[in-house]
Amino acid sequence: MSADTARPPSVERLLAAVRPRLESDADPEALTAIARATVDAERERLRAGGTPASLDELAEDVTGTLGAFADPGRAGLLPVINATGVILHTNLGRAPWAAEAIEAARQAAAGYSLLELDRGSGRRGARFRAAEEHLIALTGAEDALITVNNAAAVALAVGLAGRSGVAVSRGELVEIGGGVRIPEIVRRAGARLVEVGTTNRTRAADFEAPLADRQATVVLRVHPSNFEQSGFVETPDPVAVARVAHEHGAIVVDDLGSGAFLDTARYGLAHEPTPAERLDAGADLVTFSGDKLVGGPQAGLIVGRADLVARIRRDPLARAVRPEKVTLAALAATLGLYRAGLATTRIPVWRMIAAPVADLRARAEAVRARIPADGRARLRVADMTAAVGGGSLPGETLPSAGLAVDGRGAASVAERLRTGDPAVLTRVADGAVWLDLRTVAPDDDAGLAGAVGRVLTER
Repeated sequence: MSADTARPPSVERLLAAVRPRLESDADPEALTAIARATVDAERERLRAGGTPASLDELAEDVTGTLGAFADPGRAGLLPVINATGVILHTNLGRAPWAAEAIEAARQAAAGYSLLELDRGSGRRGARFRAAEEHLIALTGAEDALITVNNAAAVALAVGLAGRSGVAVSRGELVEIGGGVRIPEIVRRAGARLVEVGTTNRTRAADFEAPLADRQATVVLRVHPSNFEQSGFVETPDPVAVARVAHEHGAIVVDDLGSGAFLDTARYGLAHEPTPAERLDAGADLVTFSGDKLVGGPQAGLIVGRADLVARIRRDPLARAVRPEKVTLAALAATLGLYRAGLATTRIPVWRMIAAPVADLRARAEAVRARIPADGRARLRVADMTAAVGGGSLPGETLPSAGLAVDGRGAASVAERLRTGDPAVLTRVADGAVWLDLRTVAPDDDAGLAGAVGRVLTER
């Protein structure tokens, strides 16, 4: 039969061929929907000149689709080995979680929990507070609140201005991820944006006039975590800004963006301000992310004065951006590791940052040794540089080590690694493919070796 006259089987005939193949009962409507979609796809393929598929082949397509829908390994996000050297890779989901956070999330998702129930009285009680209590202990804040992301945290905090103004240095009117801009957040919160200073130079005294005449009742400081300025620049001292603001009864909100509980300077990086430091410098509220340098799930973290946190908690928008139980459990487990002094050994982000170059080089040698000899010839152990990423510490790099694939066709090698199983994301530069071991989990070394070996030895 030619493709011009071929017809796909009817849905009923295909279902009759599928049912004996099923290992368990499936809802008839769901099964019929998949069969109908398979027949429709076959019809379109035949119209395009394709060779007709047999009834058995179409039945296999239906059972395969049915199995894929129910298989969490195939239905979820595709795992990837990150060999780019970018620790907080925004396109790859930023921070991988600690094993303790994963287990806490699993337990929270697997069954019921005392999320908002008082165990003693059996009545509704305060919402799960463990993560917020950890934040209070780690920062010295009076209270804390958790939202779904830092953009939501900033929006709630600047909402304290009401219809009044929010004073922001022109040099801090930045655009964050997803094209979201600080001026838009302020306006959507219902407040007026009051620009202060200039793009390259702003001083604490520049805030005096708009605060004195009540043009603004909130000062928003934005840590430029995703860009840097150099040359003829000046940024206001946080302590001085807080002093000016408080003299006029204004609230100081300090958005750290990434945020960190450990001193990044200990690992050869520029110092990233910590929430505790900014509170000590006079900020009334500090906002930051849970999924960047904190190393946990995506969340927005607000710490600071108890009366201001209480006002935010009563804001109807706070409920709209409230995280669910899995996020709260994973975040509490992550923050607990800081309090236990285990961050650099248990939280992947900090384990990557702290990894000695010598250890990375030794791992690279071991991975190379697993590659077949005919592929190993193109592969060398190389020194390289890694970056924190995720809008954190712009321009800062860490010495690292990994593997470089030399020879022609670097783009093709990178593509085959990216589309292989497991998927491996690399960096291409100077005619070579670079695989940075700093961002590869040690448990993935064998998978990386297998993927690289297949690509370099295939004909």
